[in-house]
Amino acid sequence: MEPTQAGQVVVIGSGLIGRSWAMVFAGGGFRVKLYDVVQQQITSALEYISKEMKELEKSGMLKGTLNAEKQLSLISGCTDLKTAVDGAMFIQECTPEKLELKKKIFGQLDLIVNNDVILSSSTSTLLPTKLFAGLKHVKQCIVAHPVNPPYYVPLVELVPHPETEPSTVDKTYALMKKIGQSPVKLTKEIDGFVLNRLQYAVISEAWRLVGEGVISPADLDLVMSDGLGMRYAFIGPLETMHLNAEGMTNYCERYREGMIHVLKTFGPVPDFSGEIEQQISQAMSERTPADPEHLNARRAWRDECLMGLAKLKKQMKSN
Repeated sequence: MEPTQAGQVVVIGSGLIGRSWAMVFAGGGFRVKLYDVVQQQITSALEYISKEMKELEKSGMLKGTLNAEKQLSLISGCTDLKTAVDGAMFIQECTPEKLELKKKIFGQLDLIVNNDVILSSSTSTLLPTKLFAGLKHVKQCIVAHPVNPPYYVPLVELVPHPETEPSTVDKTYALMKKIGQSPVKLTKEIDGFVLNRLQYAVISEAWRLVGEGVISPADLDLVMSDGLGMRYAFIGPLETMHLNAEGMTNYCERYREGMIHVLKTFGPVPDFSGEIEQQISQAMSERTPADPEHLNARRAWRDECLMGLAKLKKQMKSN
């Protein structure tokens, strides 16, 4: 059986995010070239992907319609950039979060790609205007920021450069849908994009509440995991408002004053250091000691939970 999709995708960088992207694209039936400068990196990445895919197949969580063996046959490694991008329709860059390094890669790509390929970056913090400044192919450039780990958490934030062609955004959106991710479009760039802005708002209030001695770090996390997070796993804050009253207008009528009153009591931006940092660090380390063995075990447990949740969400959507 031939790959289900025409066209080839290139993933640049074979670290954890690059590996995960390669698996997601192969799950969608695309041929994937995994590029890295060091052959040994690629070899390790392919071994890791093979092991992961076989385990996912066993647990019934492998993405897409092709079996693990077929998906693995779609992924190949390459240490020559020109060869890697030959015939590619989409390039996903996954190098470390260093502006100069990423700019260098996009500068190299700019010299060798045609006018049809989409150049996309996985960056979580660098703005498109910084990343794609001065490129000839800027119209074809976009940020597609995944959430870690992308295989289990489908959200992808699409952030255009001011000169990105609307068709680049639309094609990237369609591709992400096709491979089973959940793309969202930002109309313009903003520091932190959207996911991290929301996350930082929650983190800073969590920090203040613990710092003011209102609640313990362990209980604070429970408020999210067994409270807000239960809802947010299926619906967002705006729909929560809509459903928690007789529609949005009614919610605002009822709670507007109370919300403003509470929001005005929020403190300044914390500095995330000092005594509070030590207190929170100690509480977190009691649950999961901060050494590789314990952290990796807890991450594996987290991923298993996310896998189960992804399965449940899929079921709920099809009901």
